[in-house]
This record gives sequence, structure tokens and C-alpha cells, in this order.
Amino acid sequence: MGQVDETNPEPAELLSRCFDILDAFCRGPAEKLTLADITRRTSLPKSTAHRLLASLVSLGALERTGPAYQLGLRMFEIGEHVTRKRDLREAALPFMEDLYEVTHQTVHLAVLDGTEVLYIERIQGHQKQRQLASRVGGRLPAYSTGVGKALLAFNPQTAAQIIKTGRLQARTPYTITNPKLLLEELAATRKTLLAFDRDENALGIHCVATPILANNQAVAAISVTGPANTIQEERIGSAIRTAALGIERTLGTNPPT
Repeated sequence: MGQVDETNPEPAELLSRCFDILDAFCRGPAEKLTLADITRRTSLPKSTAHRLLASLVSLGALERTGPAYQLGLRMFEIGEHVTRKRDLREAALPFMEDLYEVTHQTVHLAVLDGTEVLYIERIQGHQKQRQLASRVGGRLPAYSTGVGKALLAFNPQTAAQIIKTGRLQARTPYTITNPKLLLEELAATRKTLLAFDRDENALGIHCVATPILANNQAVAAISVTGPANTIQEERIGSAIRTAALGIERTLGTNPPT
């Protein structure tokens, strides 16, 4: 296999590198990245990254603010046309707002993407929750989150893949890293349609989640998240199941895939 020509890459290779740069903005909490940040996250040569960054800025995919770069409005505009995100969000948002009014806690809507959850909507709770790692467009490991467990319970092949590849890494001392215990939780979720995160993703934060089902498949999940001492699991569990049923009825028999 020959060496890739850095000065004249193939179109597919060039496109892949551009996506690597855009993906770098999804790999951490920082919304602005310097050239050094991007080369570290992508492993691209500095000269290559600099050249591609200039092209992405000229296309409106990125914006430059001083020495840093951030995603441009063009990416926001394109993202708003993603059918799956738009349809799920439009169906779920009224019920998420109801949950927020009932709980005054943070409400999430997420989908499974590979072995991670991708957050596509969030309504922030009243209390400041700096410990929350979730953000719209952000990702977290499915096994350590309430929404993730709700989704994995109805995606056994993905759950098996996570366990087989040994990806149950502790995020806190309370993260479930024992495959047997995780499978037991997922089995319980299939029966009760409720999943829990108790200090597993962030200390002091609890979460109650439920899947949004279509044809016995989880197309998304919603959750209520907040400080551990404010999460009343039984009350919230009943409320989110009611919300999920409403979303399922709204999506009907042809949910987004």
C-alpha cells in the first residue's frame, strides 16, 4: 500500500479529512478550537489542517474568531434539515415541555448512534447543573447513562458489542462495569420500561429514562435528570412513561429511522 500524497490527496481522502476536522468539535466540551487543538484531535499534519481549515471557513462550515475556530451557521442550517432529528424533535418537544413543567429538572431526548447516545434536544432545569456532561449534539457512552440503558435494553446486539469489546470503563466509582449486572439492568428495563443512572455518569446526578418505542424497537429515549436529592424516581417514572406514550402516538406507525 503506497504512501498518501499529502500535497495532492484523493477526493475521498480529502473529504474524510474535512469530516475529521468537523468531528473534532464533537469530541469535547470546547466550542472553540485552535489549530493546535484540531491537529491534536485529528492527528493531521499542521500544514494540512491549516489548509483545510481555510477552505472550511470560506465555505461557511467554520468561522474564525481570533486564533480559534468554531462551527459556522452553515452547519447549523444543514443540521436543521436532518429529517430524523427534526421529526423526533417536533414530536417530542411538547411532551418534554410538559415534563419540564412537572419536574423543573433537565429533560433530554437522545438516540443511539453506534455504542454512544447522541443528544438531539435538551430543556435545562431550574438548578445550575454544571456536573451535567450532556449537551445538544453531544455524545456519551450508552452504558453509563439513563437514556443509553433505555435504548440498549431494546438493542441487544449493540449491548452485546459493548460488552464483547470491553468498553465498560468506569466514569465514576458507581458506573456499572460488570457485564452481568448491566445485562440484569437491561432485562429489568425491558419489563418496566424505566432505566436509571444513579451517580454513574457524574457524581451527585441521578436520571430516570424511558424508551420511545415503535414496533418494539427503541427509536429514541427521553429522561429527566437532576441532583440526586431532587429526583423522585417513582413520580418521575410515571410522568416520563406518560410522555413517551404521547410521543409514540404522535410518531404513529412510521417513526423516523
